[in-house]
Formats: sequence, structure tokens, C-alpha cells
Amino acid sequence: MSYKRSAARKSPRIRKAGTRDVREIHRLINSFAKREKMLPRSLNEIYETLRDHVVCEADGEIIGVCALHILWEDLAEIRSLAVKADAQRQGTGKKLVRHCISEARRLGIERIFVLTYSPDFFRSLGFTDIDKSELPQKIWGDCLRCHKFPECDEFALIRRV
Repeated sequence: MSYKRSAARKSPRIRKAGTRDVREIHRLINSFAKREKMLPRSLNEIYETLRDHVVCEADGEIIGVCALHILWEDLAEIRSLAVKADAQRQGTGKKLVRHCISEARRLGIERIFVLTYSPDFFRSLGFTDIDKSELPQKIWGDCLRCHKFPECDEFALIRRV
């Protein structure tokens, strides 16, 4: 099914992801990973971090996904932001990120960062560039296991909540 905005469609809504969504989340994220637009995620990783994920749904179809992953008492990461091609440029990605920012605020998180291949998108949401070395929790926790380490080509950005 292809998502096209029309008067007959219900407005997209953002909700917490459930186990029934995992395979579609996996397909969506890895469709971007195949084009080297993001890092791949295994089904196991998605199940283990399912509580981090929210999805954007329109007429029963998942059109976008995003995760807020807490790393420390004052630091979280926005990761795995992916929106289906035919639902892009309609504000879906921004709504997902804003939802994660609101959740971080509610949880008392002070800073959110992202590693991305689309820095301008995140700059438009108030994120600013930082050096990856300013994120030791990320580097020593996740980056060491990444196939691109230490030659990471993603941009690091951060935002105060």
C-alpha cells in the first residue's frame, strides 16, 4: 500500500511501537541501510529496544519510525529515524523527532544527540554540530561494535531539551 495524503485519509498518528510492528520497523530501517542512509538493525536489536521506538501510522500502515534511546541520566540519543519514501516531505520525520524530544523532556533528559547522514534536517530542529569525542557514552557503548568504527562518516549533533 502506498501512502499518499488525501482528504479521505485519516491524519497520521504517532504511537508507541508494539511487538506486532517489529518486522515492519525492521524492513523500513534496513531499506535505508541498504542505501547506506543509516546503519542496519537486526530483528533482535529492535525487539531488545522496542520500548525506545515510536511509529507514525496512517490508515493502519506504518509510514515512519524513530527511537529515543537513553544513555545516561541527562543524555539520550535519537536513532533509527526512517520515513517511507512516499510519506517524506510531509512533516512526518519532524513530528517523530519532536515526539521524542517531548518524551525526553518528560523524563528529565537534558540533552539529546544524533549521529546522522542528514545533518541539515536535524539542524532545522535546533540541533547543533559537535565533535563525536564529546559523546564518550556513545563511543564506548555502541560505536566500538559498529563496522564503521573508527572511520565513522556520520555527523554528530546535539540539542538541549
